[in-house]
Amino acid sequence: MSTEFQKVAHAAREAAAELAPLPRAPKDRALRTIADALVARAAEIVEANAADVERAREQGTSEAMIDRLRLDEARIAAVAEAVRQVADLPDPVGEVVRGTTLPNGLELRQLRVPLGVIGIIYEGRPNVTVDAAALCLKSGNAVLLRGSSSAYSSNTALVRIMQEALEATEVPAGAVQLVPGQTRDSVKELMRARGLVDVLIPRGGASLINAVVEESSVPVIETGVGNCHVYVDAEADVKLAVQILVNAKAQRPSVCNAAETFLVHEGVADAFVPRALEALREAGVTVHGDERIARYGEVVPATEDDFLAEYLSLDIAAAVVGSLEEAVAHIRRYGSGHTDAIVTRSQRAARRFVALVDSAAVAVNASTRFTDGGEFGFGAEIGISTQKLHARGPMGLPELTSTKWIYTGEGHLRTSEGTVVAG
Repeated sequence: MSTEFQKVAHAAREAAAELAPLPRAPKDRALRTIADALVARAAEIVEANAADVERAREQGTSEAMIDRLRLDEARIAAVAEAVRQVADLPDPVGEVVRGTTLPNGLELRQLRVPLGVIGIIYEGRPNVTVDAAALCLKSGNAVLLRGSSSAYSSNTALVRIMQEALEATEVPAGAVQLVPGQTRDSVKELMRARGLVDVLIPRGGASLINAVVEESSVPVIETGVGNCHVYVDAEADVKLAVQILVNAKAQRPSVCNAAETFLVHEGVADAFVPRALEALREAGVTVHGDERIARYGEVVPATEDDFLAEYLSLDIAAAVVGSLEEAVAHIRRYGSGHTDAIVTRSQRAARRFVALVDSAAVAVNASTRFTDGGEFGFGAEIGISTQKLHARGPMGLPELTSTKWIYTGEGHLRTSEGTVVAG
């Protein structure tokens, strides 16, 4: 482990211990101070970001990716406003999750506490640097940020500004750290920092997430690859089903909660598929369909890989199924456990689908696009988890906490005969 990495990791560890007991007010003041500093020093951020953009162009990066990388004063103002919104959210730290008085008289409480030091490995947009830092600080955690090398200049400037802003607050400046270096070695150091880092959260594509999960010795909260499905049931309202499908696929195709496959019950296929193919074509979507879908119109023949794909583009796989159970079996085989939807007028079918589909979110007569921390009313999210540990689905502030058990007695002693109270 390099000296540079050890320095920032130990600084984060020390800051986490100072930050954890702070009440809400100083954390909120610190976040608002960060927001003000970002706006006041926007020109500095734009200058650093311009270096990243120029380097990306020299490397032949697509304009779409460059747009994701670019920061201007308007975008910086939006990032700052997002930080203020985090400051306005309830503080989960100290919340009593459960509490009771035991038969022996001990008072027992389970409280939310910070996780400690959170490492975040992410790709692309530099706004994630600020979003992640704000969420971690609000939940009482220090953060080690390892963003994309393509945004290194931007991220360096953003972290420096946040640290300098924190110096004027009660929150320790060391609570926000940028992992030094731009090579894969720096990522490996973060993944091997067990004992210094309490948890890792990867945000990005499947290859990044899989690499972190497979190689990390630090516990990982796995955020979601989104192979999301829309199942159109035999008793679906066809018009509604078409509208939901097009929204789920085409409203914003490059995100993890966009639909990547639609399944249609054979009993409604004649009525639904022709209208769906036409609507998807008008939205610019290419359909990769099985043989039964192909009977209704021109499609690209679907392969096994199509049903496994997270396209993140204007493409969608499609198949006709013989029953709800067959649809569920397809989702279990090919899905990623992110979000899956059913469109139906049957309460029985809806209840059965919800019971059988084992995903982080299940939608009934609604687009998959609603699986999002903001849409769920959390105010913000650090990512969407598809695992089955304490955090599943959109991860807001509570998911960035653990718990602590506290029990209070009056001289309670445990003996072989039971509890006695001393004194």
